[in-house]
Amino acid sequence: MATENNCSNCSMRAKYELKPKSFIGRFWRWHINFCPGWKQYMASLEESDRQGVKLKYNIK
Repeated sequence: MATENNCSNCSMRAKYELKPKSFIGRFWRWHINFCPGWKQYMASLEESDRQGVKLKYNIK
């Protein structure tokens, strides 16, 4: 059974966007480096959208 992730509506992601240097914002940014849900979310995006997200969040 496939599960849907909630990364596009994540409250921690929203807090990162408001205050990237806050504790929650920094925690979210660190967390996406190994989160399986984030990896699934990124894989589900079209290539152009994926590149936009990578630029926005400075992901290599």
